[in-house]
Amino acid sequence: MNQEASALYNGNSTLKHMISKIRRDIFSFERYQHNRDLVALVNMFSEQDRDLPLGWDTKLDRNGKAPTPPPRPPITSSDAYAHNSHQEIPVAYNDKVVAFLRQPNIMSIVRERCACSSALRDKINAVRVEGVHALARHQNDVQLTCLLSLFEQEIMSYVPAGVCGGCGGCGSCGSPAASPAAARCTRAPAPQRRDFEAKLRAFYRKLETKGYGQGPGKLKLHIRREHLLEDAFRRIMSCGKKELQKGKLCVLWDGEEGLDYGGPSREFFFLLSRELFNPYYGLFEYSANDTYTVHVSPMSAFVDNHQEWFRFSGRVLGLALVHGYLLEAWFTRALYRALLRLPPALEDVDALDAQFAASLRWLQSARCVSSLELTFAVSERLADGRVLERELKPGGRELPVTARNKHEYLERVVRWRVQRGVAAQTEWLVRGFHEVVDPRLVGAFDARELELVIAGAPELDVADWRDNTEYRGGYHDDHPVIVWFWQAIDRFTNEQRLRLVQFVTGTSSIPYEGFSALRGSTGPRRFCIERWGRVESLPRAHTCFNRLDLPPYPTPQLLYEKLLLAVEETNTFGIE
Repeated sequence: MNQEASALYNGNSTLKHMISKIRRDIFSFERYQHNRDLVALVNMFSEQDRDLPLGWDTKLDRNGKAPTPPPRPPITSSDAYAHNSHQEIPVAYNDKVVAFLRQPNIMSIVRERCACSSALRDKINAVRVEGVHALARHQNDVQLTCLLSLFEQEIMSYVPAGVCGGCGGCGSCGSPAASPAAARCTRAPAPQRRDFEAKLRAFYRKLETKGYGQGPGKLKLHIRREHLLEDAFRRIMSCGKKELQKGKLCVLWDGEEGLDYGGPSREFFFLLSRELFNPYYGLFEYSANDTYTVHVSPMSAFVDNHQEWFRFSGRVLGLALVHGYLLEAWFTRALYRALLRLPPALEDVDALDAQFAASLRWLQSARCVSSLELTFAVSERLADGRVLERELKPGGRELPVTARNKHEYLERVVRWRVQRGVAAQTEWLVRGFHEVVDPRLVGAFDARELELVIAGAPELDVADWRDNTEYRGGYHDDHPVIVWFWQAIDRFTNEQRLRLVQFVTGTSSIPYEGFSALRGSTGPRRFCIERWGRVESLPRAHTCFNRLDLPPYPTPQLLYEKLLLAVEETNTFGIE
């Protein structure tokens, strides 16, 4: 109905992508809220004859005039405290605490490090809404004080996501900008991200210093595509610890001439992880919440030689980590905790039994625990159908659960539920992982960070992809073929986009840092599109260099069809 907005939307593929992401996940709005085009679009729907919300004001340009598009800023948060997003970086400690607790995902961050009772959640929400006044009211509260001490470092370094660095053409501030690139707000990354990236750099420096994957010997894997799993198992399980840790990886695909400068190895881990961690083989099963995260299956105890297969799985995880390759597999958080030798958390139970996890959360905040007549024992149904009462600690049948020991009871129940039927298998997997990677090296990561290192980012960000693509051979961002290429990407389904990334780079997994951190044969190498070939040729890829050779097709439809055919039909390596 809004013709001006419709024209802007239909002529901007990046804007379309941002809006589709926001429609799927409202929290992604924070990521894009300072984009000039998105701000312009939202402002096209503003009612300028009405007063602004409380705490908002009209931004003026340096000449004191209202900028175009209309000056009313879009609402950047559903919270009552949204107007704080454009203020300066907080200096006073109390202001830092308030800003830190006002993060949209603060409850998830808190649960990652400690148990969060309903009373503590109420206090956090009070601070989020009322600010420093609520903080002063609860200044002597033990729970809140302990919580803040746990996050002391993060609080002191926290920079709110909406803080602008100087208003140099940032779309959110209403100042005119020369280009889309200049319109992006150069705000500081969140402290958690800065901290993780520093850990990641330090981790790989330590690997290099200790000679991991540096040689002089080679770890050669000669693999037949039709016997991928068997060949990988036989070769990797025949290696000693030193060869696994120090050997320079080299993957040779049987019957294919490609040299391994990174591409064949990437595809090896990509294909192997899709096979090995597939629930079809019985070692792993899908979580209770979705059909893409997996965890160790209790039924794996009936798989032949399952101990060695789990040990092999751990070695594969370790090799991928050492050599910097991502896996096409996402595990429940409990498995990453196990790799780090960390105890299970209550949220891990969600992936196994959401109803049981909900009852534990209720118990966590319940006051009259004694009236429930619980003891430190649980009933467990065995595979043969028998029901066995298992003590959570010696003498647990006779030990009642009270308000005093409730915390210990919950810890033991969580550990029992997460490890039930899979403790031995998980131990074999962890043992295989530590045969490749010294546990002290990965100890700096938490479970969430280790997940990002091993599996990368599960979602494909087309805007990030486009921003970190370079062109050669006469192509440039405004070249018709390149415009048609990104239009084709917009038409692709998410699966087809992942197939294209896998076709060009060897894997569909993207590093945590995004496309800017794609790896080539000699280190970081961005996605590249080069002009090559005749119009009747199919596109081709150089996976070692993340390069797509794209012929100058005369029409967008022909480009779309050729690109789709190349992505869906090609699966072997050759050599020039």
